[in-house]
Amino acid sequence: MNSSKQSKASPSHEIIKLGIDAHAKYYWVSRQVDGATPQPVQKMTYDELLLFVVKQQRLANKVVTCYEAGAFGFHLHRRLEELGIRNYVVQPQDWDERGKGVKNDRLDAAALCQRLDRYERGNKKAFSVVRIPTVDEERERAITRQRQQLVRERQRLAAMGRSLLATHNIHVTGKWWKGKAWTAIKMKAPAWVIERLEVFIVILGPLEEQEMKLMRAIQEAAQEQKIPRGVGPLTFEILRREVGDWSRFNNRRQVSSYTGLCPREHSSGGRHRSGSVSKSGNPRVRAMLVEMVWRMIRWQPGYTALQKWAPVLNSPTPNPAAKKKAVVAIARQLAVDLWRVFTGQVEAEKFGLVYLPEAA
Repeated sequence: MNSSKQSKASPSHEIIKLGIDAHAKYYWVSRQVDGATPQPVQKMTYDELLLFVVKQQRLANKVVTCYEAGAFGFHLHRRLEELGIRNYVVQPQDWDERGKGVKNDRLDAAALCQRLDRYERGNKKAFSVVRIPTVDEERERAITRQRQQLVRERQRLAAMGRSLLATHNIHVTGKWWKGKAWTAIKMKAPAWVIERLEVFIVILGPLEEQEMKLMRAIQEAAQEQKIPRGVGPLTFEILRREVGDWSRFNNRRQVSSYTGLCPREHSSGGRHRSGSVSKSGNPRVRAMLVEMVWRMIRWQPGYTALQKWAPVLNSPTPNPAAKKKAVVAIARQLAVDLWRVFTGQVEAEKFGLVYLPEAA
């Protein structure tokens, strides 16, 4: 009797793999039991998905899942981990390997399941696993990203106002809703145009106030960090929060790939061609690194990567395209050097970096 209960409780399968294509309301799930062919894709809600996963745990010794990183963040990942499931959040890609030109949710779920099977069998190149930030890292990163969203919204509204003024041959730049610029506009523009612009101003005022509030908070937090001279606390803090943990990288190639500043390559046979940067990494990190390099040209002339490219940057016959390529190369090297510094491999002085005095 005891043996029958034990056999009834023991799982009947070794491993179950679930490929999940996540969307706002529904999830498409492809299930593979052990080494069998993946089963037909099922459509379910979030609650149904969690119940389905719990059921799989009773059927197999091990349950592994995966889904693509995207707009839905890491909530599902953390919930699956709480249930004791090993889950991978993978980098989005085109799953149409054969180039059939057909894409839908069911095909994506099936492709994820098949790639998960390869990954679990030892093919670690079946897909790229995304690092999961801690809750604190995600909270800090959300602050800097919200500020950037507010900046873009302010710029969008400001452009609407400039566009309306341009239709009346009034051309303005900068913050037209403030000071002397707004006084001049009220003298030139028709009354109904002023009325329409005031609608924008009602939104722009509080928007800019919140933007400045977040900026000050980020800059204050940056004072606790060791910041290279001339880089700017805001830029450096955004970079720090986007990267999270520098020790996440195992080598310089991983650092360069994360920045998306590596050149594209198309080689076949004896032909070799390099293109523009891949832009496959974090776009915010890429933007901050390039911004830092342009500042360091003035404030950190002793930096070794800048000295290497000095003939291009200081050429008596300026070539904008060549200078831009040089800045990209320096930004890529800067990311590697910062990784070495913050993981304790070398001292910043080796690269000629000068830091601001640390806050007391």
